[in-house]
Amino acid sequence: MNSSLFILSEEVKHALATKAPIVALESTIISHGMPYPDNIETALSVENILREQGVVPATIALHQGKIHIGLNEAIMMHLATKPDIFKASRRDLAYAISHQLSASTTVAATMFIAHAAGIQLFVTGGIGGVHPGLSEYFDISADLMELGQTPVTVICAGAKSILDLPKTLEVLETQGVPVIGYQTDVFPAFYNRESALKLTHREDTPEAIAKFIQIQQALNLKNGLLVANPIPKDASLADEDIYPFIEQAQLEATAIKGKDITPFLLKRINELTEGKSLKANVALIKNNALLGGKIAKCLFK
Repeated sequence: MNSSLFILSEEVKHALATKAPIVALESTIISHGMPYPDNIETALSVENILREQGVVPATIALHQGKIHIGLNEAIMMHLATKPDIFKASRRDLAYAISHQLSASTTVAATMFIAHAAGIQLFVTGGIGGVHPGLSEYFDISADLMELGQTPVTVICAGAKSILDLPKTLEVLETQGVPVIGYQTDVFPAFYNRESALKLTHREDTPEAIAKFIQIQQALNLKNGLLVANPIPKDASLADEDIYPFIEQAQLEATAIKGKDITPFLLKRINELTEGKSLKANVALIKNNALLGGKIAKCLFK
């Protein structure tokens, strides 16, 4: 890791030096995933959920051309309130640094940076995946390729419901990425706990997932691992309560392409559901942080 490009908070430095439990967090949810003030409130809540378990949160973002691992509240507020925050995936990191930009990091970029820093666990809401209309646009998130080449475990509520979930799972299989259902036999559909997509792997305890990670490392496997943690029951939205709005938002987004599509869809779905999708999003990422902290403590032991 090039120390001239990275700025680590004192909390993160100490955790890495003492091999204390630590979990990476992405910042796109702050800049592009939720409206203000829900974005900053959720980001701080997720960090607190980890700290309450004795786990160090390492939220990752770029600020003025430097990669920050562990953000202060001023940088978080900058990400949460400024309209011109760049959204950086792996391909964009060198550009953002060379132009001294402030940028949030996608799942792919966060995985890359976390691995460079020696952080092996990462909590997010949902990963990117294969977008509908693949034959026409061939829009596949870099998150899937990163999972195929970077040994970081990602805890999520599945892939975002706006995606083609069967094709997303097929790409993960092609990339050799194990998908572990946490206390579930099916792939959760982000807003919905259930789907018709059966999983090969299931684990029912954080200890079992930690053991899985350790064996992956012992085998020297270079790919990531995906832990699919269903949204809490009381926050889950039934298909009939969410998919008509997803379909409407997708119809409205036909002229939008690339990395702008997901922020537009999430914003529009929140509007159409009158805030129900946002509440579900907040609930699931907090739930993922709770599980991520438990796994981190098991690995620490």
